Amino acid sequence: MDTTCHEGRVAGALGLDADATGALLALATRAPSLHNSQPWRFGLFPDRIELHTDPARRLPAADPGDRELRIGCGAALFTLRLGLLGAGIRPMVSRFPDPRDPGLVAVVRHGGTALPSAEQQRLLDAVPRRRTNRRPFRDTAVPGPVRSALRRAAFDEGAWLQLVTDPAELAELGRLAREAHALQTADPAFAAEMSAWTGHAGDRDDGVPATAGGPCPPPNQPWVRRDFGGDAHPRPAPAAFEAEPLIAVLSVHTDGPREDVRAGEALQRVLLTATAEGLSASFLSQVVEVADVREQVRRLLGGIRPPQLVLRLGHGVPVPATPRRAPGTVTGSG
Repeated sequence: MDTTCHEGRVAGALGLDADATGALLALATRAPSLHNSQPWRFGLFPDRIELHTDPARRLPAADPGDRELRIGCGAALFTLRLGLLGAGIRPMVSRFPDPRDPGLVAVVRHGGTALPSAEQQRLLDAVPRRRTNRRPFRDTAVPGPVRSALRRAAFDEGAWLQLVTDPAELAELGRLAREAHALQTADPAFAAEMSAWTGHAGDRDDGVPATAGGPCPPPNQPWVRRDFGGDAHPRPAPAAFEAEPLIAVLSVHTDGPREDVRAGEALQRVLLTATAEGLSASFLSQVVEVADVREQVRRLLGGIRPPQLVLRLGHGVPVPATPRRAPGTVTGSG
């Protein structure tokens, strides 16, 4: 399927012309994904937009079951929904509509005219400002009303956001993060995969450039964070991170492709709510990527639902955006 024009512009869809459709895709792809792999492709048709996974962008060492790949696609789907509302179109979404094609995540059709609510417009305005911030945050508490808004954002997408505030649970979660980090970094396949996707000079349209990394915490810090420096790009000097980060665990009903996508949609709503409230966020992905550690986290936090993502939230300094592929390069289902 060829849904691009010869000039690299995308085709129109859902009554939008090529320029408006290109702007919509540029917005949708401002979603987060593991190592900024951008594991999505869009099929553009007059009556629908299809969202497909891109198997060429799998990360089998970190994400062997493609759970995080589908979460990234879910985040892009939520952003696409917001963008369509901003264009005056009510999105009508069918998730996994074809059992014969598990890579077809969603089909979005024109559900009539609509304008975004004030809250939806606030989230839409936050899309270009959202960043993953791997640098230290200020030791300033996140206010109670903002914490409630973050939990409500997850709930509105059928998910739960648990804020971990118990000191003993935080200490154990930090220990599990260090354990998972050690297991992953000892795996040559994981190390090679991470090196291929991170720490580059910023001359790519995907991956995590060295400039988007943060300093490594000193050895006595309770939390570990991934080092996104590369051999050709000096790592930042160690720096002290906030003493009491706000740690949040996002979960949905269970595991499975449909729930993975739901988690991604909820994730993006939480992240955009955080951005709109002036907060920064980063990920503690290792604790949900190592299966045994993920199960220990589930038991630690009540044992009801499997954790999908672990976030660090707080007040950070502005950081640069990571790159994105041009709209004309993310179209086509193949």
